[in-house]
Amino acid sequence: MSAAKDVGAPEFDKQGLYREDSFTDRRVGNIRQLTPVTVAGERDESRPVLYMGATQVMTGAGPVPLNFDIPAENLGEAADKFGEAAEKAVEDMAARLEALRREQASSIVVPGQKRPGNSGLIGV
Repeated sequence: MSAAKDVGAPEFDKQGLYREDSFTDRRVGNIRQLTPVTVAGERDESRPVLYMGATQVMTGAGPVPLNFDIPAENLGEAADKFGEAAEKAVEDMAARLEALRREQASSIVVPGQKRPGNSGLIGV
């Protein structure tokens, strides 16, 4: 029996449906407006509209996609807060990377054991 069958088929959350609209300035990034809807496709007024930003950050290894929430009440406010939310997302990403770097640097290497990411072969 395969592992996929053990997990079971994913169930679609019919109570958490959103219609997605995408807006771009064709320069800096995209804003996704997620409008909550019912299973009939009608606007669900009991849940708020959500806004998500997407852009790319240039690194030494090339562009890295960045997705982040934008706390806003409408599209105009989301556009105004895009830069601030993107900067916070970059800071959060940098902090996570630094934590991972510290974790890797503090790994205890026991003689005779392979280090993570090392095949154990000389020169590999």
